[in-house]
Amino acid sequence: MAPQSVRTPAVAGQFYAGSETALREQIEGCYRHRLGPGQLPEVNENGPREIIGLVSPHAGYPYSGPPAACGYYELAADGRPQVIIIIGPSHQPVRIGAAIQTTGAWATPLGEAVIDSEVATAVAEDCSVLEDSAAAFSYEHSLEVQLPFLQHLYGASVRFVPIMMVDQEWETAAPIGDSLATVLEGRDAVIIASTDMTHYEPAQVAREQDMLLVQHIEKLDAEGMLQTRARRHISMCGYGPTAAMMIAATTLGARHGQLIAYSTSGDVQPMPTVVGYVSAKVTG
Repeated sequence: MAPQSVRTPAVAGQFYAGSETALREQIEGCYRHRLGPGQLPEVNENGPREIIGLVSPHAGYPYSGPPAACGYYELAADGRPQVIIIIGPSHQPVRIGAAIQTTGAWATPLGEAVIDSEVATAVAEDCSVLEDSAAAFSYEHSLEVQLPFLQHLYGASVRFVPIMMVDQEWETAAPIGDSLATVLEGRDAVIIASTDMTHYEPAQVAREQDMLLVQHIEKLDAEGMLQTRARRHISMCGYGPTAAMMIAATTLGARHGQLIAYSTSGDVQPMPTVVGYVSAKVTG
């Protein structure tokens, strides 16, 4: 059955290259970059599939692409998941607490990624805080920028579920995480939390703040991460998605969190204040 609707890319040609050839070259450049893994990934079809959750940055590829590539390199070595949940924050004025899209596909210059309607519908039905709204995602970049990396790895086989959080507090993150755990039990799934870390602080301040939050991610302490972020006024933009991922992953058997890569925009181009980028994995 053909998808009911296809979302056109909102930030192709801005956050990442706008043509297929240029985008493939850009992604491969992220893998080979000095801040990336240093080599191209290879999907291990017999991988152990231990990664339950991934934290991945979502800025323009020249800045966040290399650390993101570090996470996707590890995902490729881990195998081929059947379904991928992408949870991102909203950077747009959307009048909705949290949204999910249950049908259709999203286009990028690398093709169309189809929504796993069975999983998405089950999550929507189980989680009362999620509103089924394709329109809510129309201009948001935080989920979109993850898709080309996934398409580059897995091609047309990618099946995903988009979730966007406007309200990122515990009262929204917890039910989303709980519903994901309920629906994904017994499925081969990865939950990607899309977030950048500290925004527009000196590099040393950004690193110190971000490592405080990374410690919570490594301990799978979602509530502690939210409390530290709020108490220290850290400008991490996807704290709700990261908390929801950790809540779901813990219920699904995750026992370990590990930092994969950390860099800032200042590592790419000297600047007085920077944005921090983290790749991290959560495993059983």
